[in-house]
Amino acid sequence: MTVKRLVTIAMLTAVALMIFVIEAQIPPILPAIPGIKMGLANIVSLFTLFWLGRKEAFMVLIVRILLGTIFAGTGVTLLYSLAGGLLSLGVIALFYRAFSLEALWIPSAIGGVLHNIGQLACACWIMHTWAVLAYLPALVFAGTLSGLFTGLIAGRLIRHPAFHKNFQD
Repeated sequence: MTVKRLVTIAMLTAVALMIFVIEAQIPPILPAIPGIKMGLANIVSLFTLFWLGRKEAFMVLIVRILLGTIFAGTGVTLLYSLAGGLLSLGVIALFYRAFSLEALWIPSAIGGVLHNIGQLACACWIMHTWAVLAYLPALVFAGTLSGLFTGLIAGRLIRHPAFHKNFQD
């Protein structure tokens, strides 16, 4: 890995971390349903996946989650974020080449739903109960909306003329 590529990944991670920390300060959209956020830091993960590749996207995601937990979270935040983020990005990374940049909102919406499913699975495991699955319908809806939004924004960023050139090492 070249220094240029490493610095690019570090800058993308810093941007994702700043977005995550700022978003963590925003009150919940629906206080009655825990875990509903826009997930704006995922814009950077998607951007990195489509611009640089899988390995780099996972690096940005994992470092952002680890540092985000230190700066704005708790130990449980780490588990929930890893469960949701790794499931979501993992599935998107498997199929991302099947989608054009104009259709980036499709895998992003799927990823938003999978992120919430990963977090619910983690909550079931931590709390030793299936009762948290009562939140599933609301979280599927919220995950779809936030995934659509983040996918549309990431797609616009990637299609911006500044990023049309291939990344050169």
